[in-house]
Formats: sequence, C-alpha cells, structure tokens
Amino acid sequence: MSTAMRSALAAGLVLACSAGLFAQEEQRDWKIFGEKVYTATGDVIENGTVAVAGGKIRGVTGGTRGGDGKNSLRAAAVTPGMVDLSVRVGAGTDSVEQSREVAPDMRTAESVDVFDVDWDVQARSGVTTALVCAPDFDVIGGLGVVVKTAGPSGVRARTVKADAVLRGAIGSQPSFRNHPAFGRPDDFFSRRPTTRMGVEWELRKAFYDAAAARGSDERAFPGSDELRSVLEGTRPLMLQTWTTQDIRTAIFFKEEMESEGLGHPRLILDAAAEAWKEPDLLARSGAAVVLPPYPLDGRTSDNSFMTLDSAKLVHDLGLPLALSAHGSGDPAARLDRQAGFAMRGGLSFEAALQAVTIAPARMVGVDDRVGSIEAGKDADLVLWSGTPFETSSRVIGVVIDGRLVLDPRPTE
Repeated sequence: MSTAMRSALAAGLVLACSAGLFAQEEQRDWKIFGEKVYTATGDVIENGTVAVAGGKIRGVTGGTRGGDGKNSLRAAAVTPGMVDLSVRVGAGTDSVEQSREVAPDMRTAESVDVFDVDWDVQARSGVTTALVCAPDFDVIGGLGVVVKTAGPSGVRARTVKADAVLRGAIGSQPSFRNHPAFGRPDDFFSRRPTTRMGVEWELRKAFYDAAAARGSDERAFPGSDELRSVLEGTRPLMLQTWTTQDIRTAIFFKEEMESEGLGHPRLILDAAAEAWKEPDLLARSGAAVVLPPYPLDGRTSDNSFMTLDSAKLVHDLGLPLALSAHGSGDPAARLDRQAGFAMRGGLSFEAALQAVTIAPARMVGVDDRVGSIEAGKDADLVLWSGTPFETSSRVIGVVIDGRLVLDPRPTE
C-alpha cells in the first residue's frame, strides 16, 4: 500500500471515529450549577444555574442549589467559554501563499487542520472559540476564520464566522528569507520586501491599488474586493505589530487612508507587546489591541518588550482589549493564566474576564453567538474549581455547543 493510500485510510478512520463519537453523544441539554456564575456582562449570579437545551443557553437563574442526575453539572464557578484571536493553531505553512507577498484573496478556512492535536489542548483549557489565520510570512496573508475548538469533523461544521478579518503583518517576519535579486534571480525568495520599509510600501501600495480599481474591471486584481472591504469598514484589518515602530506604522497607515479619503479601516493590533510605549498615539487611533502572552522576563518576539501592566494601560485608554496565549499548551502560559498576569498588573477581574470572552468576540463580530452567558447564545461554558484566573483554581469542565468536552464529575 502506498504512503498516499495509507494517509487517506488514516484520515478516513479519524473522520469515521469522530463522526461516530458525536453521533452517539447526543446529550446537549444540561443544568449547570455554579456557586458563582460570571456572565461577562457585568453580572455575577450567586448560586446560579445555567439551563442548556439543544446546545444553546436557555437562561440563568439565581438562588438555586442545582440538582443531581446525568443532566446536572456542578462547579465553584462558571464563565463563558474563552475566545482567543491569536491562537496560532491549525494553520501551518501550507496556508501561506508563497508566490506573492500580498494575497488578500487567500482563505484560511480552506486549509485549517481541525485534526491538529493542539485543538484538544485548547478546548480542555477552556478556549472554546478561536480566530485562525495563516502564519505571518506575507505582508497580507489573507482572510481569517473563527472556529470552535471542538465539535463535529470538518471546518464548515465548526465555523462560527468565515472570512472574519483580513490578516497582515508589519515587522521582520514578512521579509524573512527574502533577499534582493542582483542579475538573474537564483531562488524563490529573490524578491522584495527585504526591510520594514519595504513591508510598509507593499501594504500601502496594495490598498492604493485596490482604491484605484474601484469601479474599474481593467484595474481589478485578485483580492482587490477584500482590500476594499477593509477601506469600507465592513471587515477589520488585523495586523501583527510587536514593536512600537510597527504599531506606529499601522496607526499612521490607518490615518493616511482616512486623510486621503480612501476609507476608514477598523484596525486590530495583534501581538502589540509594546502598546504601552506611546499611549497618546494608541488612544488617538481607536484601534483594538490583542496582547501576546506575557513573558516572565518581559522579552517577546521581534526584540520587543512587554510590561506586566500593559493590559491595564490599554484598558484605561478605553480601547477594546483582548488577551492571547498564542496556542500555548503550557499550563503556566495558557489563556486563563494570561488573565491572571493581567490582574497582577492591575487589571480588574471583570475587565480580565471580558478580555478573554466578550471583548475578542466583539472585535471579530461573533458576540451574537459567543463571549457571554446570555439566553440564545451558544452553550460554550467553562467550569472552575475556584475563582477563575487564580493560581489555585483550575478548569475542571468545558462545554462547547452543549457537548461535554471535559467532564467535571469525578470518575468512579
């Protein structure tokens, strides 16, 4: 049997087993009791019960004691499922368009690996929804997709929102491996950009070209519609910006598009480790900020430095704030621990809870389904052994779309 045939057979067996698992696991109705239910809307319900029916939240009642039986789950605390907008799982280099630096028409939804074992790690750690984008080797890498971290087989079945953001990157990564071609090019990467200045040029040129192609079939090119959707404000532009110079470039780009009358981009600054350095500029931009995992020594990628109070600073500026763990499976670096670090830096519990639930959901337009405990929303819930985000507390149960992913009940 050939290697290709063995791979196909293995994939078929995985699909069959997964389909069988969820065909048997029909229970999606629950009574979930928590000594405290944190809704992420500002309400904390003492001795609350979250009623789940058909994978949806039907309501929350307080002053209850819960119940026993196969439909009942109990925990010290219940929160919404966490949302990570920079999960960096499930999309490898196969999702990167290698032949050009500007590829806004590429769709990550077509290359997400839902069988990546790291998805199970994310789901069991309480991350129930994630934004997946291609790795940032292109200046503009394409369209990101919001998915559930567990569920039926197939990307489509797990998709919350396709083509949710247009993803790009500023910094050293998009020009990595590129080099000038003197004379006859001798390899695939004999091309621009090779510097941050070149990356910025490619970014600006792409949007100017898209604006010029408006209403002109002759000037249209692959991805021009997607670029214009950013200029028109109908789709966010999410840019990786580790350092202060890259954050400034992103903000100045946004302001240039506005001053030139080309549009009004909605900007999300991802991995903005040095957002703390220029608070006035950051506030002026009105951009949403996704902070990377906090490193104990403060040193992050691209020679940037992040302070412990970065989350508090961004929140105090009144900007939308989200936290990310970048898909880490390390118990000391997972998303709940990022919220704990932010609280150590001065962020309030409620703001930290929102930064891993409803705030990221709003940034990408999926807050009608996930991010808070409200009637009608998807039953994505996390059960905790104690107060969420404290070092002594851990995730003991996870429900996604009403399906029990991590069972909090003790085994006999």
